[in-house]
Amino acid sequence: MFTHCVDQILRSRRSTRAYKTDPVSARAVLDILDCAATAPSNSNTQPWRVHVLAGAPMRELGDALVKSFREDLLPPSSHFPDPLPPDFGARQADFAARYYGCLGIDRLDAAARSAQTERNFHFFGAPVGLIFSIDSRLTAHSWLDLGLFVQGVMIAAGARGLATCPQVSFARFHPVIATHLRMAPHHVTACGMSMGFAQDTAPVNQVRMPRASALEFAQLVGFP
Repeated sequence: MFTHCVDQILRSRRSTRAYKTDPVSARAVLDILDCAATAPSNSNTQPWRVHVLAGAPMRELGDALVKSFREDLLPPSSHFPDPLPPDFGARQADFAARYYGCLGIDRLDAAARSAQTERNFHFFGAPVGLIFSIDSRLTAHSWLDLGLFVQGVMIAAGARGLATCPQVSFARFHPVIATHLRMAPHHVTACGMSMGFAQDTAPVNQVRMPRASALEFAQLVGFP
């Protein structure tokens, strides 16, 4: 029974981009973060830091991020190498076709795509927004620890009936975020996350992204 429940949470996880207005309590978020904090980390360094936003502070940050996005003065995002290796590029193109297709947005419609991108910065209307940061002096191994923690947040939220969307789009705007949230000088924004109750009927929440099977990406050695 326990295995079935864990598998169901993992398999049902979606990047949710439309939310109900129902509030999520601070206590619920803290419980989720406490649960996620059991994630492993190298020598128990626990490198994650989280800012949890709701209400006016979240709206004010979103407004500042939209303003910065429109001004386009910050260096462009570098989430991927240019060009992407073919296999990864094909998946990215498939994602874009499914995502913008479900919204009725032509990939060549730059204005409509920008408007949709701006919804990221207001956490897609979710009642809770999270910003994850990490000490910039740490290495890639600690970033892996942060990723395990972020995954734990999504699993713990799903176990409580809450939907989430991890969002790397915030990383480009670290200077704006750091000012608003008064981050320590040595910290850097890794990603954000929307959290709340999903609007199940919203078209953007109906799209499903394919996943490669384990037989495609795993190499088994020593098994009969």
